[in-house]
Amino acid sequence: MVEKIAVLGAGSWGSILANLLDENGHDVALWSYNADQVEELNTRHTNTRYIQNFTYSDSLKAFANLEEALAGATTILFVVPTKAVREVAGNVAKILEKSQLQPTLIHASKGIEQGTYKRISEVLAEEIPTQSRRAITVLSGPSHAEDVARKDITLVTAASSDFLAAKHVQNLFMNHYFRVYTNPDVIGVEIAAALKNIIALGTGALTGLGYGDNAKAALMTRGLAEISRLGTSFGANPQTFVGLAGVGDIIVTGTSQNSRNFRAGNELGQGQSLQDVVDHMGMVIEGVATTKAAYELAQQRGVDMPITEAIYQVLYDGKEIRQAISDLMQREGRSEF
Repeated sequence: MVEKIAVLGAGSWGSILANLLDENGHDVALWSYNADQVEELNTRHTNTRYIQNFTYSDSLKAFANLEEALAGATTILFVVPTKAVREVAGNVAKILEKSQLQPTLIHASKGIEQGTYKRISEVLAEEIPTQSRRAITVLSGPSHAEDVARKDITLVTAASSDFLAAKHVQNLFMNHYFRVYTNPDVIGVEIAAALKNIIALGTGALTGLGYGDNAKAALMTRGLAEISRLGTSFGANPQTFVGLAGVGDIIVTGTSQNSRNFRAGNELGQGQSLQDVVDHMGMVIEGVATTKAAYELAQQRGVDMPITEAIYQVLYDGKEIRQAISDLMQREGRSEF
């Protein structure tokens, strides 16, 4: 059944998901605040700032006007940076208030809002009232846009407290190379999605410093333990963290040059300053802001997260990376579980 879907955010992930949905036969409107990017997508069917050597479907239409992109949409997919979610959602709410539609909401962004420490689904629920929407579903898992663009096998999860909404999202995205599972644990999936970027900064830094596979495996494993501790303190299901949104996403984000968080950590490990790394990347490095939010949240809730604390000290207190590693390694011995 063909649906009208508005995809908000035309970065690498948003634009590739929009193209996938278009290829699945849906009527897709892709929104970007950048008029030049919209023109490039509509005329040349490329998005060269974000995805190289890829041609988008001729039938995929991009819009710079949000109201035009949302017209008639029965599903809205948010793929904007975490810091922009509240503003974009507020603008969407004003438009939906005037329409008769109650669209399904999906988000594929990964982060925690600064200051409020809210998950993205919580921000969407606050900004878009229930009378203007249906259920909210989170789409997450080990999925680089570059691999999906070349139709590499990709598995993700659709998490919602509403099983029918999760099944609906599953049906929208499933095809021969993109497989979607369902999961009722929204809290666990969103926390895993956000915090794995912190661990990717760490594995990138280890790589930049010249450490090998043992060190990176150790960091990812113990990092996953920290993420699980924080998630379960909110009531998340521990199984989520050994699933696609947890260990799956940590592996792909913490080992790949396609991960901007890994690349950012790598550059930090090679001695570049955080400001130089941010300027050079040219795209949002979600892990930097998420590290601050996760560190403060852990302090507030009394959750032990030594790796997150060490990365916070490097990013925000100017601690030397090798000293941070040394301090972690020389902590008092303890039981693994």
